[in-house]
Amino acid sequence: MKKEKIINLILAIVGIILVGTGVAFNAAAALGNDPIGIVYDGIRNAADLSAEQLGTASNIVNIVLVILVFFLDKHYVNIGTFIYIIPYGSVVSLGGKLYHVLFPTQRLPIQICGAALGCLLLYTGVAMYITADIGLDPFTGMVMVLKDKIGKEYRTVKIGFDISCIVLGFVLGGKLGVITIITALTAGPVIQFLSKVIKNLMKSGEATI
Repeated sequence: MKKEKIINLILAIVGIILVGTGVAFNAAAALGNDPIGIVYDGIRNAADLSAEQLGTASNIVNIVLVILVFFLDKHYVNIGTFIYIIPYGSVVSLGGKLYHVLFPTQRLPIQICGAALGCLLLYTGVAMYITADIGLDPFTGMVMVLKDKIGKEYRTVKIGFDISCIVLGFVLGGKLGVITIITALTAGPVIQFLSKVIKNLMKSGEATI
């Protein structure tokens, strides 16, 4: 049991790193933020923070969401949630710097590659964090609360929630673009699929031990 908890903790931490890096890559690619990133970017803009302070804006949003999720259904808030929000802002800031190291020029083909990588990192990270089951990140926690109350599948609720985030982020001044639309339509189904794949890989790994 102890070994399983350690594996889940490692899975969650890697997931956090991938999510934060993915959000940063999408923002830096400048083809539009994903639904999570556009809220961060909108809050950053509304608070008159610089582009380099996207991590600070993400911390503000995450803390507010954790409070909301706690009062709506505290089942989805535990130690894993706080493990997520504590390093998240720093990961986003470092992810932005990493993007410019990997993609030093901003030509369209390079931006597309950077954004595609950002989406892959984001989806995989969220799927890993959900699979670890040690507590959900604030955005996923809110989606799960809504899923329980509405009684629909995760992917369906995720799409609706993402569209709402896009509208809010855009109204606050977040950057809207093609990646915003693509992620809104694909994030839910892809994350649900990747979660199943990761669960099956973990089960097969346990069976061979």
